[in-house]
Amino acid sequence: MGFQQSWQRAAVAAAVLAMGGAAHATNGYMPHGFGIKAKGMGGASAALAHDGFAGVNNPASSAFAGNRWEVGGEIFRPKRSAGFDGMTPQVQSGRETFLIPEFGSNVVLSDKLSLGLTVYGNGGMNTSYAPFPDNSNLFGGTGKLGVDLMQLIVAPTVAYKVAPDHAIGVSPLLVYQRFKAYGLDNPAGLNLVNQGNDHSRGLGIRIGYFGKLSDMVTVGASYSPKINMSKFDKYANLFAEQGDFDIPENYTVGVALQVTPALQVALDYQGIHYNKVRSIGNPSDSMGAPGSADARGFGWQNINVVKLGVQWQMNPQWTLRAGYNDGDNPIRPSDAQINILAPGVVEKHYTLGATYQPNDREEFSFAVWHAKSNSVTGPAYDNLGNQFGTATIRMNQNGFGVQYSRKF
Repeated sequence: MGFQQSWQRAAVAAAVLAMGGAAHATNGYMPHGFGIKAKGMGGASAALAHDGFAGVNNPASSAFAGNRWEVGGEIFRPKRSAGFDGMTPQVQSGRETFLIPEFGSNVVLSDKLSLGLTVYGNGGMNTSYAPFPDNSNLFGGTGKLGVDLMQLIVAPTVAYKVAPDHAIGVSPLLVYQRFKAYGLDNPAGLNLVNQGNDHSRGLGIRIGYFGKLSDMVTVGASYSPKINMSKFDKYANLFAEQGDFDIPENYTVGVALQVTPALQVALDYQGIHYNKVRSIGNPSDSMGAPGSADARGFGWQNINVVKLGVQWQMNPQWTLRAGYNDGDNPIRPSDAQINILAPGVVEKHYTLGATYQPNDREEFSFAVWHAKSNSVTGPAYDNLGNQFGTATIRMNQNGFGVQYSRKF
């Protein structure tokens, strides 16, 4: 089988699998990293070019990644719970295990021009709280309570070397979203008897710069403005602006330092502007009519993320990695109750990884990570707006991923 056929089939398989379930994540609802190598380094990737995930990490890194493709997947296990004061234990969200695939490839066309393709789950949220014995749920609705959001992005990439050690790159972002909510038939003003799945599409862009300042120092930066998505028409009463759910603006800057021939340290800073997407960022106590621009949202704040990773080439076959990822919690206490649906409150993540290279053409990479448990407690209100106590949401996460890479 030729290279073109093999990577096309791998990309299609990754896309099909990604549509099978919501992709969860750790920095808000976005993953702490993309590609198993980056996941093992706390997500640090902007100034690295060691795989085919340029379309999401830094489009300009395609110019230095060589000819390769990789396909990988992770088993992701988030544990989420929610409840009100006096409720012991809290209600646990069901379905704790998710398979999340991803695919990356890169082709060098000349000494200046490279092309790539990345297929990945940008993020998502999935909760499913069982009803109480009387068939009511945490929101006072009927039956199970929860949401299921999945975001899939296909990112072709073009990178151009403006100088031997410096490149710029661009990746058009072809975005597909799927969303479903259930158990929301009681909250005042929503009138959301289970609507089933709805779909949304959009087109965005990511641009990047990658530069080798010396044999020891590499820098990188990437930026993606807010992506305008088509509306979730079935959920016009749940989300602001008649069902609008855009992808937030985000950017990353990074530096990698070759401390010794075998040891490299990478540091990234990332900003994600959740607050600029009204359906996510509007406060939960907003008084706007359901579906209006000022409708109540999830109250998510913009977050800052620091990603620190280290990799050590122990010998020609083995490279070992470790990382730490520290991101802000986007949810304030005043918005805890609505975020029973999306308790993305974790902050600190610890990661380990490794790559085994049995020959010059193949690599097998592995990573494992843990996000420390975190909780938020805030006021709880009934459907008439009267406070009756407090609500607490909690989450921790674990994950394991593998990846196969082929050079050519």
